[in-house]
Amino acid sequence: MSTEFDVVVIGAGPAGYHAAIRAAQLGLKTACIDAALGKDGQPALGGTCLRVGCIPSKALLDSSRQFWNMQHLFGEHGISADNAKIDVGTMVGRKDKIVKQFTGGIAALFKANKITPYYGFGQLQPGKRVSVKQHDGSVVELTGKHIVIAAGSDSIELPFAKFDGKHIVDNVGALDFTAVPKRLGVIGAGVIGLELGSVWKRLGAEVTILEALPDFLGSADAEVARTALKEFKKQGLDIKLGAKVSKAEIKNGEVQLTYNDGKADQSLVVDKLLVAVGRKAASKGLLAEGTGVKLNDRGQIEVDDHCRTGVDGIWAVGDCVRGPMLAHKGFEEGIAVAELIAGLPGHVNFDTIPWVIYTEPEIAWVGKTEQQLKAEGVEYKTGSFPFAAVGRAVAMGEPAGFVKVIAHAETDRVLGMHLVGVGVSELVHEGVLTMEFHGSAEDLARICHAHPTLSEAIHDAAMAVDKRAIHKVN
Repeated sequence: MSTEFDVVVIGAGPAGYHAAIRAAQLGLKTACIDAALGKDGQPALGGTCLRVGCIPSKALLDSSRQFWNMQHLFGEHGISADNAKIDVGTMVGRKDKIVKQFTGGIAALFKANKITPYYGFGQLQPGKRVSVKQHDGSVVELTGKHIVIAAGSDSIELPFAKFDGKHIVDNVGALDFTAVPKRLGVIGAGVIGLELGSVWKRLGAEVTILEALPDFLGSADAEVARTALKEFKKQGLDIKLGAKVSKAEIKNGEVQLTYNDGKADQSLVVDKLLVAVGRKAASKGLLAEGTGVKLNDRGQIEVDDHCRTGVDGIWAVGDCVRGPMLAHKGFEEGIAVAELIAGLPGHVNFDTIPWVIYTEPEIAWVGKTEQQLKAEGVEYKTGSFPFAAVGRAVAMGEPAGFVKVIAHAETDRVLGMHLVGVGVSELVHEGVLTMEFHGSAEDLARICHAHPTLSEAIHDAAMAVDKRAIHKVN
């Protein structure tokens, strides 16, 4: 078998498999290397996203949402569901089945596009070569006219709270609990902590989230963050801000935590501890000496705006480079690089990348927040509209939250859209599309939205920018 390729991709996560498939579509002979194994010990393509991140977490979020609604919302509809029970094994098994379906789907796409897969750890060598230590212990060396590094990211481990896979876990462990923990502690009130904390809270766990920062979701719009925090507390999530954890000890099958709340040291005892303080580029052992590829002080591969490393023919995309660690950001970078390699234009607009947190209510945004615009001295205007005034949301029993549209004070160009509420993971793309085409709040306000739909909140928020919303006292 030939080991010479036009494109060699290291990593088959969201960025890597998109790069490989697009390169193959463009007629380039392509190989893709990935070391991941599934729970059955077999190769599993798709990276963290498909195996232990985006897809499995959403499966559990949906299962837990069904259970929570049965207990807390069905009664409003006149539906009786007494003595509801959850079979955690069945729920996790459903999640695993979905994961296997999608990882198998990537393998099928590779086969259909004539991409050669290699299963093992790939290390970049000087001279556009990649050595692959395969799972059987053998080593094969590939050469490529172009190398695309898409190594992904790993969970950050705290020095005083080492993962043991049983009591102290990362997101992977929190996806595979065999029973609902009575008491779950979470360090970090970010996306992973909130989503997985919500899963196990809905299923009956007492969940305490310890966040070191004084502000909740500081990267989100402040009004959105306040509304979300209020709703989470209603659901029983105990979120402690300004809580800096200094110790986590396993004793008698429990995890004993020490944290400071800004006044004094406090203690907390839990049965399971999820550490969700962020992720880091998976660059350890990735680069051999002499490649010329550089890492920054965060372990990320240094690249320019077009994902070039500065070494001819070597590119890097996804979580292992600068920018948000989002699967869809990796998708677009992978495609863009493949097209650049083929001599086509390729570009990713970082200003229109949407962010989503899949809690209940969902949180989503694109573009600048009010805080950012104030700091930059940009004059702006806003319009917002509550889901409590949207007929479809009320009929669904989901009235919490709102939509906010931010537009430039003079040009009316949309600078950001911020949402909290039911279904906003889908609605945010109206903001993405408007911003991508340099649209205005007036453009959004002039678009006819079907009634009754959740999207009407966007229409009225856009109209509210100029204080002419029909269903709101301006």
